[in-house]
Amino acid sequence: MVIHILLAMSSDNPSGGDNQQGRPRCSLTPDYVAGFIDGEGCFSVSVHPHPNLRHPTRWLLAPCFQAYQHRDNVEILESIQRFFGCGRISAKGPNSSVMTYSVYRREDLASVIIPFFERHPLVSRKRVDFAKFSEVVRLMQGKAHRTDDGFRRIVELAFSMNQHGKQRRYRIEEVLAEPSETARRVSAPREPVKIQSDPHGDMRRVAEMTTPLFDSITRKTE
Repeated sequence: MVIHILLAMSSDNPSGGDNQQGRPRCSLTPDYVAGFIDGEGCFSVSVHPHPNLRHPTRWLLAPCFQAYQHRDNVEILESIQRFFGCGRISAKGPNSSVMTYSVYRREDLASVIIPFFERHPLVSRKRVDFAKFSEVVRLMQGKAHRTDDGFRRIVELAFSMNQHGKQRRYRIEEVLAEPSETARRVSAPREPVKIQSDPHGDMRRVAEMTTPLFDSITRKTE
């Protein structure tokens, strides 16, 4: 289905794009962006073992904001990227026809994405996940993930999000296990048991994304 972009003059662009050199003079309206994300967006927090095999008891905690479109409509994602002034666009996979707009950088999430959706609230069930997502980002901005209590709170919030979507590979008990237990359990593959997200089933999208290592947050459990 082709979605037509609604363009209008707007002074509510969170990146201040209307006044920046090289930016288009017109932008998507805030209401259009909020409505588009209500239908085509996802707020998620992935939890994975650190890919560095020398550290088998570390976990990656990575909050991410994403939106999706078929490659034929990638110009919509490009407009949203210009609207926010951050993030990147890439194919969902090497042979996928789905394009993904992603914002991983925590500073962009905290200063651009979250304030925008607080000013322009979502109306679908995503508003509940957004509230949890916002708490995770702010906890991590405050370094709470470096404490045992903060790490536990973030993991509990992450596992409570997106209750009708893709299941997680690891159990919450594994992530919060004692060091010796974590090291033993992470090495063994598990059946999916926990939900991650349900952005858009028609495109079979997966929100357990591959996270850039430079923007990942780790917590060593030993």
